[in-house]
Amino acid sequence: MMKPLRAGPVWVGVAIGLFTLTLLLARLGLPEYSHRIHPVALRGASGLPGAMLFNAGAFLLPGIALLLASQALRPSLAGQGWAARIGLTLAQLSALAFGLQGALPLDASGQDEHAMRLHALMWMLWWIAFVPAMLLLALGARRGAGFAVACLAAGLLVPLLAVLAPVDAWVGLAQRQAFALWLGWWLLAALVLSRASTSVPGSLPPAGK
Repeated sequence: MMKPLRAGPVWVGVAIGLFTLTLLLARLGLPEYSHRIHPVALRGASGLPGAMLFNAGAFLLPGIALLLASQALRPSLAGQGWAARIGLTLAQLSALAFGLQGALPLDASGQDEHAMRLHALMWMLWWIAFVPAMLLLALGARRGAGFAVACLAAGLLVPLLAVLAPVDAWVGLAQRQAFALWLGWWLLAALVLSRASTSVPGSLPPAGK
């Protein structure tokens, strides 16, 4: 009999699926939108056709799904110390900021400076919270050298691609690579931490044959 899927990886899969599908449909109603040169959030700018649906599918709902995933994974870090717990909390903050980019969209006209500032704040919080989260989880999660290296690599490459990459003809691709790497880390973390969840104190032992 197949074992039930753990909630963490399932929620991460939902987030990745929603984000990917929304981006694949992004040009519907706006054929001039380019994944190569346009930032993801530009498609959800207020005033564009289907902006609300795009923001929900690309940012808001995936952010909520990742918050649910992180809550499901939190017991697997019980007893690992403050660094791992704070690291996961910062990763949750990154997921929250990611989702709020959809709730605080850009303004297509560029005239609403308040909306632009709020969206930019969430964008900055998304990657700024992620960097120390990766350092703390690499140090405190105790899930082996492979997971630690993956955390450190993600913490370095996500801001490099999202912020420091050239902002010319391929800014759209660089940003999408940053989002893909960020979501890929969530999937890896969900798989690694959920495997360890059965050994957490207080968890139920596997059923006998």
